[in-house]
Amino acid sequence: MELNLQLPSINVTSLKEAPIHTSRQIQPHGILLVLAEPELQILQVSNNTWAVFGIEPEAMLQKKLEDLLDSYQLERIKAGLAEANLEFINPTKLWFRKKGDEYIVFDAVFHRNSEGCLILELEPTFSQENIPFLSFYHLAKASINQLEKTSNLRDFCQIIVQEVRKVTGFDRVMLYKFDHDGHGSVIAEEKLETLEPYLGLHYPESDIPKPARKLFASNSIRIIPDAKAEPVQLIPAINPVSQRSVDLTNSILRSAASCHLEYLHNMGVGASLTISLIKDQKLWGLIACHHQTPKFVSYELRKACEFLGRVIFAEISAREETEDYDYRMNLTHIQSLLVEYMSQEENFIDGLVKHQPNLLDLTSAQGAAVCFGDRCTLIGETPAEEDLNFLVQWLKNNVDEEVFYTNSLPQVYPDAEKFKNVASGLLAIPISKRNYVLWFRPEVIQTVNWGGDPHKAFEVSQTNGDVRLCPRKSFELWKETVKLTSLPWQYVEIKAALELRKAIVNIVLRQADELAQLAQDLERSNAELKKFAYVASHDLQEPLNQVANYVQLLEMRYNEELDEDAKEFIGFAVQGVSLMQTLIDDVLAYSKVDTQAIAFQLTEVETALEHALSNLRQRIAETGTVITYDPLPTVMAGSTQLMQLFQNLIANAIKFRSDNPPRIHVGAERLEDEWLFWVRDNGIGIEPKFSDRIFVIFQRLHTRDEYPGTGMGLAICKKIAECHRGRIWVESQLGEGATFYFTIPVGGRERERRNGRQAQNHLFGRG
Repeated sequence: MELNLQLPSINVTSLKEAPIHTSRQIQPHGILLVLAEPELQILQVSNNTWAVFGIEPEAMLQKKLEDLLDSYQLERIKAGLAEANLEFINPTKLWFRKKGDEYIVFDAVFHRNSEGCLILELEPTFSQENIPFLSFYHLAKASINQLEKTSNLRDFCQIIVQEVRKVTGFDRVMLYKFDHDGHGSVIAEEKLETLEPYLGLHYPESDIPKPARKLFASNSIRIIPDAKAEPVQLIPAINPVSQRSVDLTNSILRSAASCHLEYLHNMGVGASLTISLIKDQKLWGLIACHHQTPKFVSYELRKACEFLGRVIFAEISAREETEDYDYRMNLTHIQSLLVEYMSQEENFIDGLVKHQPNLLDLTSAQGAAVCFGDRCTLIGETPAEEDLNFLVQWLKNNVDEEVFYTNSLPQVYPDAEKFKNVASGLLAIPISKRNYVLWFRPEVIQTVNWGGDPHKAFEVSQTNGDVRLCPRKSFELWKETVKLTSLPWQYVEIKAALELRKAIVNIVLRQADELAQLAQDLERSNAELKKFAYVASHDLQEPLNQVANYVQLLEMRYNEELDEDAKEFIGFAVQGVSLMQTLIDDVLAYSKVDTQAIAFQLTEVETALEHALSNLRQRIAETGTVITYDPLPTVMAGSTQLMQLFQNLIANAIKFRSDNPPRIHVGAERLEDEWLFWVRDNGIGIEPKFSDRIFVIFQRLHTRDEYPGTGMGLAICKKIAECHRGRIWVESQLGEGATFYFTIPVGGRERERRNGRQAQNHLFGRG
């Protein structure tokens, strides 16, 4: 075993995952030869040839196979090796001359390793003839007849272990299935009555480490006839061609790792036979045969067991598929209904939660959430929305896969422990980088029976600088109460969630296209309306000016001839014209405010404020207003728009002054990614319930007689703030003054440009 030690600390992973396929030892009951083609020259040989052939291994090196076999057998071998599939000649009976006319017969198996070396393995044969085909047939038929009588998977597995034990004669035969988490459990067992039962016990993943699983997947049958036999070295230990240990992945005779042999000793196992069960190219489980004493199983019988294992496992797969079929069909039906509901609803989320069946039924979850944009839509038993926001943030930062699932969320996300009662299990699919659909399952406390303490599955031993893994010594029942876990998510449920993800993405993209088209139409319509407002306002200025001029001329020239009523009427006309001119000016100002009209530049806010104050100096002087301000920053903004924003807010504060002289203060504060500004006054204040209404165009809280104006000033402020990707709001109490806040993002247009796609498609960008 080649170890990658990192002393003084020990790399346990390297010990557990040490390459065992390149062992330089074989089991002593057979002979292994490494041959170079095409001459079939012997490059390596096991160090037990003297006992069998009466030839020292060193004397066999560099010889050719023809030196050991007669020409008839050699020609037959060469013909078999010329075939693409070596299984056509495996096994082959080979007669070797031992001495004089004494021959010894072997079951010979050829295979080629990853490096192209031809490996010949010889095992002593117990019969001169191969098991005939009909024997295979009757063996399989008898077993399958038994299997056909069973109705469920568990009974089916029990029949399998009974049949294998009947055929092989081992003391104990177990069917071991791997769980999704890598651990395994014994789901069927047939044994001597005197042996301790292992049925139902779980075994930790470390009992069969990754290298061993890989070998089980490559080589479907593995025998260790004598677990206490001394291994035999290969001569030489290093392959003379590759200069490395020879790859024995597909070897029958490859010696087991010392840790595994010790494991068998601790279990009281003298011999073992293992048949791999492969499903969808993955190791599904094992048929493990144990015998208390050494036991050799002939190659023919092993192949019969392998054949039987494959036949019956095909039936297992079919039974599993059948048991899953109804559930899978039901989920498919639910999925199609959800897609139909989503297509019918204006908002796809309504299609997922408002009908029956709904999102919960797709995965048999107790709670679900659709976190889209700034909102989480909840259904069933779920964590609080605040906890969900943190969970989504964690998913965003830690999960890149298109589906994430766990039946123990607190193990990977410790904050989940506080809502374990509703979400110990989580299945999540991202719709986009920041939008998720989540399903939850509550904690289910379980008692798991382990075959020994899983927390002491192995020990690390250091003796005279030799560091190695030692398996546990106890396999007694060890009960564990498992908390913070839910029922596991089934593969069909995960697959259904993934299918739903595709459907959601397609629907959202389609809705995004529709919204983009609508936004384009609205933009064009708004542009036309703004153009109309600008032209109409501009063209109205001239006749209005004419009306004002003529009314003033009329008043000046005929003042002596006018009675009091006529003078009053003229006064009303002058006021009306003045009001209309103010309204036109505001409409013009409002129509000019848009993102394209803003010339973003580095703007000293203090300069913009002073320009605003200069424009208002007459009203400030007339009212005795006192204005103070803090040091103000330089920001990326439109200087003219910023000046107008301050001018409107300060004019608003002066207009709605109380009986006290107006006192206005302007302040600023740097937040994380934006500047916060405020304009605070001591005016009449606003009832909080009207705090949103005052920013709506033409909305007024007072009559024009009380406070003249067009009702557009604050709407213009709101539009300016939004065009800068900022916000505006007010905090006030009636009679206690008001503070208007607005924000300007740090970075101005550059930030806007970076977020340009978000602005265009907020379906994926909000949140």
